[in-house]
Amino acid sequence: MHRIFLMTFGLLACSVAYTDNRMSLDEMVAVFGWDFDTAVIEAQEVGAGLYVLFGPGGNVAASIGDDGVLIVDDQFPQVIPKIEAKIAELGGGAIDFAINTHWHFDHADGNLALGPKGVWLVSQSKSREMMTGAHLIDLVALQYEQQPYPENARPVITYDDRMQFHFNGERIDLLHFGPAHTTGDTAVIFRGSNAVHLGDVFNNAGYPFIDAGNGGDLDGMIRFCSAVLAEIEAGTTVIPGHGPVTDYRSLADYITMLSTVRERIAMLIEDDADLDAVVAAKPTAEFDERYGDPGLLVNRAFASLSRAVGE
Repeated sequence: MHRIFLMTFGLLACSVAYTDNRMSLDEMVAVFGWDFDTAVIEAQEVGAGLYVLFGPGGNVAASIGDDGVLIVDDQFPQVIPKIEAKIAELGGGAIDFAINTHWHFDHADGNLALGPKGVWLVSQSKSREMMTGAHLIDLVALQYEQQPYPENARPVITYDDRMQFHFNGERIDLLHFGPAHTTGDTAVIFRGSNAVHLGDVFNNAGYPFIDAGNGGDLDGMIRFCSAVLAEIEAGTTVIPGHGPVTDYRSLADYITMLSTVRERIAMLIEDDADLDAVVAAKPTAEFDERYGDPGLLVNRAFASLSRAVGE
């Protein structure tokens, strides 16, 4: 469903004109095609005691073992009971830790339910900072103004560049490599399970969204993914923010796509091309069959690279 949204929405995002079309959360959820009441949480095992849970919102990783339960991302408060039920079905108990890969609502709104329960919330420091204020997430043809999280739904543990957990028999590395999808992204590497969750820095459901209005950066996306690639190996399981679980090669191909598109758009900007001209040049042409409609990526990449030129 996320891919269908991106393909449909990409057509609208090609327009140069900005449209102030702010939506409520309920309206945004409807656009994405998510229904909390009928949502089913599906699980895929990717290591001993490590699962990926699929449902409305971003993919959730769940480590279940003798030390307890640690999850990466938490979707929405409305589906937390379903996530908890799935974890119980897999042999786990109450959630002990929830790591936010970033602050966007479809990955972190579950904090609103988990924080008051006493779950330890964890994020990169800039993600926590973003949760303290209201921020407009600009999807070009429509926008969502994410509101501040209450104190009990904000991370109580933060880090700047790196931190580690030693949990359920393995080392878990949290890594930040600068602005990418947002300003506070985290990659979570489960070293014993040889798996990594990249949040929305890596989207396997279509072209990615760069939150350029809140400091997201195309060059940073490339640097971040490349740095993660250097931390893993050919056999590593790669968990994207959206879409199916995949592998090292898929992430490497994604970096190639982003790098190629970046160079093409940058050259057009250097030649004083406006957004219409960039769209007309079709800088993503050979990748569209794989990733879908490029409108949103091109629009936000143009914004990101134009800002870089201006600086």
